[in-house]
Amino acid sequence: MSDVKVDYRVVVASALNEFIKTKNIEASQVDAETIAVQTPPNPEMGDLGVPLFVFAKTFRLAPPVIAQEVVNIINSKKVFEGIDSSSLGEFLAVGPYVNLKLNKADASSAILKKISEQGDNYGSLDDKGNKPFADRRVMIEYSSPNTNKPLHLGHLRNDALGESVSRILKKAGAEVYKVNIINNRGIHICKSMMAYKLFHEAKNETPESLGMKGDHFVGQCYVEYDKYSKEHPEIQAETEEMLIKWEQGDKEVRDLWQKMNDWTLNGVQATYDRTGVSFDKLYFESETYLKGKDEILKGLEKGIFFKADDGSVRIDVTDVVGKNKDGENQEKVLLRKDGTSVYITQDIGTAISRHDDWAFNQMVYVVASEQIYHFKVLFHILKKLGFDWTDKLYHLSYGLVNLPSGRMKSREGTVVDADDLIDNLHADALTEIKDKGRDKEVGDADDVAEKVALAALHYYLLQVNPVKDMLFNTAESLSFNGNTGPYLQYVGARITSILRKANESGLKPAAEKASLLTATEEWELIKALGDFPTVVAKAAENLDPSMMTGYLYEVSKLFSKFYQQCPIIGAENTELASARLYLAECTLTVMKNAMELVLVPYLEKM
Repeated sequence: MSDVKVDYRVVVASALNEFIKTKNIEASQVDAETIAVQTPPNPEMGDLGVPLFVFAKTFRLAPPVIAQEVVNIINSKKVFEGIDSSSLGEFLAVGPYVNLKLNKADASSAILKKISEQGDNYGSLDDKGNKPFADRRVMIEYSSPNTNKPLHLGHLRNDALGESVSRILKKAGAEVYKVNIINNRGIHICKSMMAYKLFHEAKNETPESLGMKGDHFVGQCYVEYDKYSKEHPEIQAETEEMLIKWEQGDKEVRDLWQKMNDWTLNGVQATYDRTGVSFDKLYFESETYLKGKDEILKGLEKGIFFKADDGSVRIDVTDVVGKNKDGENQEKVLLRKDGTSVYITQDIGTAISRHDDWAFNQMVYVVASEQIYHFKVLFHILKKLGFDWTDKLYHLSYGLVNLPSGRMKSREGTVVDADDLIDNLHADALTEIKDKGRDKEVGDADDVAEKVALAALHYYLLQVNPVKDMLFNTAESLSFNGNTGPYLQYVGARITSILRKANESGLKPAAEKASLLTATEEWELIKALGDFPTVVAKAAENLDPSMMTGYLYEVSKLFSKFYQQCPIIGAENTELASARLYLAECTLTVMKNAMELVLVPYLEKM
């Protein structure tokens, strides 16, 4: 439909300019590029619509009057800039809109031809055949694990958002650079290290000796520390001393730190591999905090920051976050009184290092809404330091993932471990496959169960707008009916089965018969397939994968409706069967392309 929209804009703009000329209206010529195209709420009103409200003030006429005049001009003149308006379809004045009822036969052929020709690349090009984000260099930070614990459900939402947004932007033509900041230093890391020394070091226990993933073992240490510290509060001072020794480069502390870091990172990488998450570069806070510390000391010399009475280095952030509840100015600590770094110290250093490494024109931080304050302050500080690329920084804030039992807390060991969750989804999916007697039919039932589990997980996490909090319901996510990842996989597998059976019977898709696809169910599905490039561009612009999940669900429903009402192999004649098979083939192409963007694995059989 993309090419039709281009011609539609040209015809409407040309007719508006003709109206300006004949009525001697004092107005600038209308550029076709500025014409907004919408979808009418009722198909009876047309397939495309152009609102004319914007012209009412200039033309000194009511929008419905303008619409009728424009349609009259189109119907009388017919040809505009070499475009025969009648070839596009029927132009209608519907209130303040100039609507178009498309020539279904021609439009169907054009849309499906484009899908067939572009294949895996379909969705990347706009109305004019260009990649809409071709000029974008976008760096995306996501995941950001701590090396004192394994990934949990909150990380899984972060990972899904970051990976999906990256894929959508890339599909839209952007050059994307995926980065991960590893939070591998700080007091929280020292807490796990202290617990190891207290409870495991003397016994020479390791993840291997205990049969545990490294990240799970280190996470256990963190929980052990929290329990111990409640009865032995004096351990806090020892832990703070360990952090000071770390920053001083103490060999014993550094050796233990490196060993436990390696355990965690090996475990986390295994989870990344399992979920299909990857990065172009890893940054480590242990390597960037000194750069941040240096920049803060420079800012102190320039008077950008100040030293408080307790010896800490601070900045007044009232300008960006307002006064506190007591009406006092707010300050942000940048270096503690003992000279050690805080989170924002390394974030300053990391931001600078990244722009030095890869000059982006947009930097997206995928971080939970709990850190809105942090990023306001971070961007403010970087701007104060004089970095002109600060306005290119964006915080993609997402809501929390809650459980039926309430919020998760790492230190109390109440988090939902990422690996455990996927294992449970896998087990439930495998049980479902076996209960239905499909374990032999699908081939490798264990592999299929894993892909169903990932589809359930990722789709459920992405179908909610990022800004919203969400409740994760395992049973709902795994349903094979309704708005779920497994349902999409089922529809994809069904189409694949249809194509396979048709091929076995000697029936082939026929592109040249697409003009036969004029039934309402066929047309609604084809229009939706034609919208895919627009959905990609919108999802990329808004950094919102939920637009893509919503689109996928709509296409799946439309295909199911089409399949119920329009027999394919059992069509009334071979020509129509071949045309419908062609439509099914194009639908599968679009679904596979879209599913890839939201981390839903395609399955041939299920």
